[in-house]
Amino acid sequence: MGVCALSVLLLAGCTGISARPLASPRTAPSKGTASAGVPAPRSVPSATSTPVTGAAGLAGLHPLTGPFLAPGSDPRVLPGPVLVADEDNNRLVVIDPQGRTLWEFPRPGDLRPGQTFIRPDDVFFTPDGKQIVATQEQNQVVSIIDIATRRIVYRYGSSGRAGSGAGQLSNPDDAMLLPDGRLLIADIRNCRVLFVRPGASAPSTQLGTTGSCYHQPPAFLGSPNGVFPMRDGRFLVTEINGDWANAMSLSGSVSWSAHPPQVAYPSDTNEISPGRYLTVDYSTPGQIVIFNSSGNAFWRYRPTGAAQLSRPSLALPLPNGDVFATDDANHRIIVVDPRTNKVVWQYGHKGIAGRSPGYLANPDGMDLLPPNDLWSIRAR
Repeated sequence: MGVCALSVLLLAGCTGISARPLASPRTAPSKGTASAGVPAPRSVPSATSTPVTGAAGLAGLHPLTGPFLAPGSDPRVLPGPVLVADEDNNRLVVIDPQGRTLWEFPRPGDLRPGQTFIRPDDVFFTPDGKQIVATQEQNQVVSIIDIATRRIVYRYGSSGRAGSGAGQLSNPDDAMLLPDGRLLIADIRNCRVLFVRPGASAPSTQLGTTGSCYHQPPAFLGSPNGVFPMRDGRFLVTEINGDWANAMSLSGSVSWSAHPPQVAYPSDTNEISPGRYLTVDYSTPGQIVIFNSSGNAFWRYRPTGAAQLSRPSLALPLPNGDVFATDDANHRIIVVDPRTNKVVWQYGHKGIAGRSPGYLANPDGMDLLPPNDLWSIRAR
């Protein structure tokens, strides 16, 4: 499906190392800036988003007036709209760079009788851009949502019941659909990474050993919470226990393992460019770190005081060199300029949860709309 077609659908609504104890999911343990590797001076392109004036399906959403962004926000730093997992509001929402709500799920009629959509915490487009994979960690399921029909077309896991048997998950995280059609799921508390064919009732295979939670990949994984594609076909697997990031193939061949430096609770490590990796520290105060495969920090954003981050769970690189991040417990999503260490765009009111336009409640995951989504960027 082309980018324009996808935009129409969204807008119209047709839319081996001594192990730490197992960390509880999303419960952080208690607990400068380097110049090398920081991107070149930033170029700020004009933001590109589908025009909203007169777009069908928007009348039932929110008024297209504002302001919805925090003062000083520059919409041009984003290349297009963003899909957000607004966890405590039990919804997915698409927000354009100006902060206008373009699309929500579920709306009345989207769910079948008896069906629920509870606590979505991570969300990614499928490689073809036609569907959305939503992980519902606290509800123990992963859902695939078809954009055109606005229906949940497949669900893996047992809603509200954690387990380790066939068809069961225990705090799944960052599920995504691979180009080969398999669903990839980081199953945190079961300490494994699963591969599931949509429609199947059991995994086809896994990395890690169920219930054995320590760092010795690929046989054992210490509470993996993210498996992100790299441009060369490998994947970055983040382990909570022991603070590890691993570059490995999906067949289990490990290229390197490193500690994201001075990070207590690593989350969702992903690649910026060859040799430069991005992770967040799901703690309070939290931080965002760029590092290399030797575990050396290139850049660290860890503001203190009123500006501190609170349990950020995901950061993604933007084309202009900025960093886009969720600041979960502060109920906002932000863009940070690594050259100035300033927040240059913010949606959500820091420290205040809400559902009205301009507000979020524990936003835990996000993806940019195609062609700037995770899979499109990794394919370039």
